[in-house]
Amino acid sequence: MPTRLPNVLVIGAGFAGVKVCQGLRHTPVHVALLDRNNYHLFQPLLYQVASAALSAADIAFPIRQIFRNQSNINIVLAEVKDIDLVRRVIRTDDMEIDYDYLVVATGATHSYFGKADEWAKYAPGLKRVEDAIEIRKRILLAYEEADNELDEASRRAKLTFVVVGGGPTGTELAGALREIAAEKIQEDYRTIVGSTVRVILVEANDRIMKQFPPSLSEKAKKSLERMGVEVRNNARVTEIDDEGVCVGDERIPAHNVFWAAGVQASPLGKCLGVELDRAGRVKVNPDCSVPGHPEAFVIGDQASLTDAKGVVVPGLAPAAMQMGKYVAKIIRQEVTAHVPVEKRQPFVYFDKGMLATIGKARAIADIRGWKFSGFFAWVLWSVVHLMFLISFRNKLLVMINWIFTYIFDSKGARLITGDFHPRIKHMRDVTPETFSVS
Repeated sequence: MPTRLPNVLVIGAGFAGVKVCQGLRHTPVHVALLDRNNYHLFQPLLYQVASAALSAADIAFPIRQIFRNQSNINIVLAEVKDIDLVRRVIRTDDMEIDYDYLVVATGATHSYFGKADEWAKYAPGLKRVEDAIEIRKRILLAYEEADNELDEASRRAKLTFVVVGGGPTGTELAGALREIAAEKIQEDYRTIVGSTVRVILVEANDRIMKQFPPSLSEKAKKSLERMGVEVRNNARVTEIDDEGVCVGDERIPAHNVFWAAGVQASPLGKCLGVELDRAGRVKVNPDCSVPGHPEAFVIGDQASLTDAKGVVVPGLAPAAMQMGKYVAKIIRQEVTAHVPVEKRQPFVYFDKGMLATIGKARAIADIRGWKFSGFFAWVLWSVVHLMFLISFRNKLLVMINWIFTYIFDSKGARLITGDFHPRIKHMRDVTPETFSVS
């Protein structure tokens, strides 16, 4: 009778999950990769889909195509509803699947700090393709509405964009919104000039980009301000509705508010019945395993871990990929070399540095103590992000789009899709002779 091969279940086809599966390519195991989407998403460039610089297909790639030549893996399009660590099974709506090893890598979602039910519909976040397409629709629709709006107060509210959260996502999105107003899009909307567009970045802390050293945070702030973004530190949002946002005691009329202020781990971690941190992340062992269950791992944005050197592992793509490779190595060693669980070496995070873009030819970089900003940082950011895209096709498409945008100052993915209902208080007379720039 042939020997039964161990079953490895990987939940989530993000950076961490994909690296686990790739690391088990030549290992005598059966791998099942489960995800509710049929594609791997390159999240760091999601804001460029939202700002119409790229299309969704440029940063997403079919999972089955990634593993086309890997014979020991099955792809399952399903959403996991529950995990039973005692019986070693996971449940979806349609089935139960047992496992010998489990890897949970379902990432994170938005956190509205207890206000999700009230604010989410007015201030979408940016974690999924659907989020990016919704934000893109709202941005482009704002220009369409403003171009035909006669009421000046309503017109200015439509062209006021508020981004809540001054981390990398919020900063990148704010810069992209300001660039849209400065580009040739004005030639298409003849009643709009860039000076009528207002972009406000709201951050509750004393500086934006707190992941970076204070000197780089200040450079990022000054770059945004030179572009025309209003940066507000030590400012807290107290209310959001469909007509505007309250920042402290100030009411800002704004029809477009975008959320980049908080992150909450995937709710699937609650199924494990172990300790979670304030963000809902699973507090894992030094080897990324679930306490009391060495066969189950939690990695990526869903894991809360301080590594063997005392470094708090950040929720970044490089960290997720390193954790994925590490867990694949553990499984590979234990399956092929029969290494006992007690011999596992703890995970050690290798910090390669951080990069963030602010706009065209503007970026900041902290590479192992080397701090710099400006055009060179932006080039490095571009090269690194191209390298991490998963296929040559995606790399080529993104590079072509970036070159086109850089040369011609024009976004190429300006499509309004899905249902929409323009809100125009007083319709402008659309006969040609009535148009004037204001």
